[in-house]
Amino acid sequence: MEPKLILKDGSVWRGKSFGAPLSTAGEVVFSTGMVGYPESLTDPSYKGQILVLTYPLVGSYGVPQKKYWESGKIQVSGLVVCNYIDTPSHYSSRQTLSQWLKKEKIPGLEIKDTRSLTQKLREHGVILGKIVLGQGSEIDFYDPNAENLAAQVSTKKILQSGTGKQTVVLIDCGAKKNIARSLEKRELQVITVPWDFDPTKLKTKFKAVVISNGPGDPEVNKPTIGNIQKLMAKKVPILGVCLGNQLLALAAGGSTYKLKFGHRGQNQPCVLAGTRRCILTTQNHGFAVGKIPKGFKQWFVNANDGTNEGLIHKTLPFMSVQFHPEASPGPTDADWIFDYFLKKL
Repeated sequence: MEPKLILKDGSVWRGKSFGAPLSTAGEVVFSTGMVGYPESLTDPSYKGQILVLTYPLVGSYGVPQKKYWESGKIQVSGLVVCNYIDTPSHYSSRQTLSQWLKKEKIPGLEIKDTRSLTQKLREHGVILGKIVLGQGSEIDFYDPNAENLAAQVSTKKILQSGTGKQTVVLIDCGAKKNIARSLEKRELQVITVPWDFDPTKLKTKFKAVVISNGPGDPEVNKPTIGNIQKLMAKKVPILGVCLGNQLLALAAGGSTYKLKFGHRGQNQPCVLAGTRRCILTTQNHGFAVGKIPKGFKQWFVNANDGTNEGLIHKTLPFMSVQFHPEASPGPTDADWIFDYFLKKL
């Protein structure tokens, strides 16, 4: 059978397989940016999604060793590229992208017109689709947003890392590893807890809470929202990242909604509200904050479409960003967010 990508509206793109010879289904999304495919593929926020990369050459610098990944495995359901490069050249490369996909049983499809596919997704919005090849050719369409994806990718036990006199709790809704690394680099102990764990029940004293990124619809994470409200009642300093921005908004009485095609890539411009300062950010989300909750104000705004990119409370130590400060594609544009937050402890 000729490998192909089939969208739920009947559109078909034929191509060549370079990953695992398996069919898969999920939500088809696209990501802009020239680099970062190892980080994107292992980002838990992509759980249940078939990722289309818009940059035409993918695989040229191979795959680094596992300690540089954002989680312990590939999280996307499938990968679609324009031109796959099977001869990587980079000092950190340990295997080719094709070898990695086959090892982790993730299909990869090379199609020649990712431009028309991306235009389709921009005009229609993200859409359900499936990569059909080899085994499981009769696979059904699958909507990942119908499930609680954060529960699937979150840690199942409490973890502790880092050294330092102060302790910060990281609520893992699908956290990228670099969030914990960024906190540890600032000489903090990090206690990582499951998505639905109540930090107020910890016996260890902590100074602040960071709510991580993660996949799916924020409104299904009701236990997390309830726990955030408990922390806010105690005036514990809170920093939300990506999904954490949406969860903080919901906990404070705001609202969220699904974007047409989301923000995904390493080149999203965000303006610091009330200024002309624009920073380059990495993003991966399909939902956004709608109503700004009482007591908060916008912290950042997306320069492309004007959507919310962050919240900050007018008087209390609560703040959040829709982008990833730990990624810093600028390369240091957003890294200061952690330092700004830690000054509030």
